[in-house]
Amino acid sequence: MPPLPSPGDAAVTGRSEVRHPELAEEGRARMVWARAHMPVLEGLRRRLAPSSPLAGMRLGMVLHLEAKTAVLAETLKALGAQVTATGSNPLSTQDAVAAALAETGVDVAAWHGATPEEYRGCLERVLDARPRLVIDDGGDLVALLHGERSEQAGEILGGAEETTTGVTRLRALERAGRLRFPMIAVNDGRMKHLFDNRYGTGQSVWDGYMRTTNLTVAGKTVVVCGYGWCGKGVALRAAGLGARVIVTEVDPVAAAEAVMEGHRVLPLEQAAPLADVVVTVTGMAGVVTAPHIAAMRDGAVLMNAGHFDVEIDKPALAGASRSVTRVREGIDAYRLKDGRTLYLLAEGRLVNLAAGDGHPVEIMDLTFALQVRCMLRLVQGEPLPPGVHPVPAEVDEEVARAYLAAGGWEIDRLTEAQVRYRSEWEAGT
Repeated sequence: MPPLPSPGDAAVTGRSEVRHPELAEEGRARMVWARAHMPVLEGLRRRLAPSSPLAGMRLGMVLHLEAKTAVLAETLKALGAQVTATGSNPLSTQDAVAAALAETGVDVAAWHGATPEEYRGCLERVLDARPRLVIDDGGDLVALLHGERSEQAGEILGGAEETTTGVTRLRALERAGRLRFPMIAVNDGRMKHLFDNRYGTGQSVWDGYMRTTNLTVAGKTVVVCGYGWCGKGVALRAAGLGARVIVTEVDPVAAAEAVMEGHRVLPLEQAAPLADVVVTVTGMAGVVTAPHIAAMRDGAVLMNAGHFDVEIDKPALAGASRSVTRVREGIDAYRLKDGRTLYLLAEGRLVNLAAGDGHPVEIMDLTFALQVRCMLRLVQGEPLPPGVHPVPAEVDEEVARAYLAAGGWEIDRLTEAQVRYRSEWEAGT
């Protein structure tokens, strides 16, 4: 494999490149804790590992590289896959976990704070392993397979996408007739977006905010930009923590839902002057721009929970400032030319991962169980044509039942009479 560009002080461990191999013990402890709270994924491992259903499969994984993701990588390896992993965001990789994962036999190329060139090099390293299966987060790996590494697209059996942003990029490729292999939209699965996007984002965003700022949410006016599933979770938890929530939207249906949930709905130009905290959760570029920055009150906090750091216009924020100072880990104070100060968390990157540990362990247990099942579908099921495919309904239901069983919960089943009644209606009789 060619060396990564400018790896700084990254250390080579076997076929892996990590920054701090001496932190492996700390990373193992984090992984042990996560695995102990991921019963659905652990159940899949126990049942399926003896038969090695992914034996001989090379799998490339680009996800936020922290403890829960490491458990997923370990699980895929236990099922027989040869796994090569890197992080999907330069600030979300945890060096201790990367070091520990490298010791399990998973090939890792990732470190916290990678430069754009190093990040690109890590993606290249994943593709250098010639994967047949891919798991992507945000679409950068798939984009590379349809750009500079397009000669490898024909080798891909299929893959899965983790995020709303990534699925949006996939659908754009599909509409253009350019998507060259099947990709399962894990993000859109019921056991993903109803849980991960809503409850996971809702909790982890405020966890990142509170641990980074050490400030209250209660009593604040919080402006949530975007009311998709992630925005719903952020607004729900902000309200539960005692905040006054204002939602900004471009979709009238989503805005109407926010009103019905009890939130105030305003255009951002009207909401910005009222905000103590602004959270962008849209997946769109240029959400908070110069006019909004000019209208914000002194001391307002800005943070982003979208995949890319393009929702808050950082160049406009810098251009309006006379100085920028790191006042606390993860907090940059932009001292504006008119005397106000605005605070940006985690450099405008995903606040729940760049300034926290990401979604709760139990939530990612569900999402990663879907990922494993979708990989098995690609290997064991009928070949899928190129395009974006839904998570099979039976996979969603299997994960849900496993989750309920792990918690000791039981549900009803339809009686034979009810099954007949429904089938008669479905048959139109």
